[in-house]
Amino acid sequence: MTTSSQPRKQRKAWYDAPLHTRRKQIASHLSEELLLKYNTRSTPVVSGDEVKVLRGGHKGHTGKILEVRTKDRKVVVEGVSIKKADGTDVALPVDPSNLLITRLNLEDARRREKLGADKEGSA
Repeated sequence: MTTSSQPRKQRKAWYDAPLHTRRKQIASHLSEELLLKYNTRSTPVVSGDEVKVLRGGHKGHTGKILEVRTKDRKVVVEGVSIKKADGTDVALPVDPSNLLITRLNLEDARRREKLGADKEGSA
């Protein structure tokens, strides 16, 4: 983000980050089995990943990621919603730090390469 160690400059860099940088900041930890398989602790989330909610009112809920909102650094998870006063359900955006990735979406070749999934399949 920035080379400065001053908290105010760190915060400014965080809030003023361009969208391509924010994309990398929307990351979650991998489950224990994925951590051992890919030898990495966390990875940016993408649509189609299966996640488990670790914090909040929907704690323990498992679902697929439907949408990644880069602008506000939030993720929409299938089945995580709130009921409005008129009775309609609205998706509740979740912070990716409160999620645990349980199954990865490996359709993207670049993501497979980054995780080393291609090497795992040939070994």
